[in-house]
Amino acid sequence: MAAVQRYDTDRVLRIGVLGCAGIAERRMLPSLAAQPLVRVTAVASRREERARSFAQRFGGVPVFDGTDADGAEAAQDPAAAPAAYQQLLERDDVDAVYIPLPPALHHEWTLRALRAGKHVLCEKPFAQTLEQARQAVAVARERGLVVMESFMFLHHSQHTSVRKLVADGRIGELRLFESEFGIPATPDATAPRGVRHASTLPEVAVYPIRAAQFFLGSRLSVLGAIRRASCDGEPDSSGAALLASADGVPAELAYGLEHGYRSGYTLWGSEGSLRLDRAFSTPDDHVPVARVERGGTVTDVPLAPDRQFTNIAGVFARTVLDAQDPTPHADDILHHAELLAELDAAAAGR
Repeated sequence: MAAVQRYDTDRVLRIGVLGCAGIAERRMLPSLAAQPLVRVTAVASRREERARSFAQRFGGVPVFDGTDADGAEAAQDPAAAPAAYQQLLERDDVDAVYIPLPPALHHEWTLRALRAGKHVLCEKPFAQTLEQARQAVAVARERGLVVMESFMFLHHSQHTSVRKLVADGRIGELRLFESEFGIPATPDATAPRGVRHASTLPEVAVYPIRAAQFFLGSRLSVLGAIRRASCDGEPDSSGAALLASADGVPAELAYGLEHGYRSGYTLWGSEGSLRLDRAFSTPDDHVPVARVERGGTVTDVPLAPDRQFTNIAGVFARTVLDAQDPTPHADDILHHAELLAELDAAAAGR
């Protein structure tokens, strides 16, 4: 594996943004602007107005190509992706890229970025198949580049605090992990599957799945999985999975795109249980509360607010700037992609 290039000059990672998606506008771009180790140097969009608006608000040079296609159209035909994205990759003032494009475009533009010599922070899901994940990681390792999947929620301190509460014996020995993430149907519910889905799983599925890996270990066995079509016939709108850790602790997961909002997890132990709500979509100013039930007593444990988007940007930047070992981030991508592939197969009855 080639050595990761070290940036010692000004302790700032220059990032270009491929696409002006909603998550970039609402959360990641303000967080990048707040991260002192990062500077946004270019923003690419197929629409001039959008590129200029993002650049004015968050910094960087607007890059656009004058077309007016939307993200759904691009997701149907990745080959038709705009020239603006490629122009950004050719800029000398871009060391790394953040990719908030629709899932169907992640693999294409991750590979293009890596082949242009750029480090990549890509929104989840990193790839739509295990083979895509393996290919991208192989290219990154060959070229000594950092690839990270943007599981920002894992960089909120509340989860480390919960893990410590469990390790300290607050609920006894862990017997079960339960997690769910569901959101109501939205106006784009009929958008092409590549816009809203990871592989054949709904995009929201990756949150409880990744949370299970965080608490039970990256190597989980798939005991069963189901999936369900949406009310209008769109495939795989929701589902559930039963996993198990190497030492036999099960994980019961549920997810869907036509549900009342739920975002949390429960750890059930031999002597009590711990519940955390708003676990995945956590505002920066939210004060998390771990609710511990034990011996008939309920105790609310306040946890510290945190800035998960700003934090993940810092982790990404430090990995590049300090030439840290990128292997753990690449391994996380592969272990998660392997688990998704096994869940796909189980849900399809293969």
